[in-house]
Amino acid sequence: MNHESPLLFTARWVLGPEGVIENGCVHIAGGRILAVCPREDVPASLMEKQPGTEHRDLGEALILPGLVNAHCHAPMTLFRGAADDMELLPWLERRIWPLEAELTREITFLGTMLACAEMAAAGITCFADMYVWSNETARAVHDVGLRAVLSEGLLGFPTRSYGSVEESLALTRSFMEEYAAHPRISFAPAPHTAFTSTEEQLVQSYALSKELDSPWLIHAAETASENSRVLEMHGQRTIPYLDSLGCLGERAVLVHAVDLTPEEVEIIAARGAKIVHCPRSNWKLASGMAPVHALGAAGVTMALGTDGAASNNSLDILGEMRAAALGAKIRQMDPTALPAAEVLAMATRNGAAALRLPGSGMLKPGQPADLCVLNFAGPHLQPCHDPLSHAVYAAQGSDVCLTMVDGRIVYDHGAFPTLDYPALLEAGHEVQAHMRKVLDRKGRQER
Repeated sequence: MNHESPLLFTARWVLGPEGVIENGCVHIAGGRILAVCPREDVPASLMEKQPGTEHRDLGEALILPGLVNAHCHAPMTLFRGAADDMELLPWLERRIWPLEAELTREITFLGTMLACAEMAAAGITCFADMYVWSNETARAVHDVGLRAVLSEGLLGFPTRSYGSVEESLALTRSFMEEYAAHPRISFAPAPHTAFTSTEEQLVQSYALSKELDSPWLIHAAETASENSRVLEMHGQRTIPYLDSLGCLGERAVLVHAVDLTPEEVEIIAARGAKIVHCPRSNWKLASGMAPVHALGAAGVTMALGTDGAASNNSLDILGEMRAAALGAKIRQMDPTALPAAEVLAMATRNGAAALRLPGSGMLKPGQPADLCVLNFAGPHLQPCHDPLSHAVYAAQGSDVCLTMVDGRIVYDHGAFPTLDYPALLEAGHEVQAHMRKVLDRKGRQER
């Protein structure tokens, strides 16, 4: 439902720009936030200027800024649970690559639609994505109504989308220019890694990000073996190598950043690069954990990402928040490491900052109305001494009851106003049956 008329949300708590407001409200009109304040402080003049305002009292709930998933591979939702409990290389070679060989444009679109439904139901209003056939991802994002920064993964060999390095860069430029005026979708260059992308792709794509004012996304220092491979190929580890190419500036968004030396942390901080922390994916693949405490102490902006559902197996940023907070504490053996307010910032305003989306990540007058609502009526969220603590340490994606993007409701108490979920579910079952046959055939070949 697209609320053309003004809308007033009230709830037990609202996270405003200055902190939690008890018995707060968010006033929305024309897709933008007009006011965030205590319920009794809604200016009478504001109401008079906005006749016909619909009032929805959400009760025992917390209204938050829309959550930002700063790294995802949305179509890989179709591979959820198909490749568990495996090391990274066998995971790719024996499961993921054979499944990806079966992808078509329509299947890619379907996988993204499922991912968008999952993210909308988990309070995610914006995500960054890197995959093939990213124009199909864009089509799904447009239809569902989310906000996204999309990328065609740049690899130094032919893919389904391009046949050469030159074509990969030209395709990226064409997508960036095509979507430059879209209100919710933008494109950014995204080399896959420092060892799977060529030097030409790294350097020219970073120049393109500066020319067309976008972030620059890359998997970086995900594992010790990655650093070893880059060292063997280029004589430097990933971070120094990217720095030597001039690709480690303030536009750089480094995904994973698990295997970092103290000197590399300082380089990242000095250059203004951003980090996307994907704790559960990194743990599941036994890659390790990013040194978030050291990065934070150095002043590095850190966001949160889920990675793909094939390696997570969830697109739930609330779960990622809890994992990040608990992981930081055990890594440092310090219960004060990465407190709730900081990790919530990683999932909201830091994600927006990393993706260069100044209009997202906060509930603030004048900003687009991107928000989500956590239902706190469940017994696992009672009693509530601190709503931010509950959002990080106790809540989960299934506690989200409403999600709005640009003033348009995309999820509302189990309903998806912008998509036919039963039909989507049926189509997903058909794809799953086909992929099961592919995996069974691959398993017989391996025996």
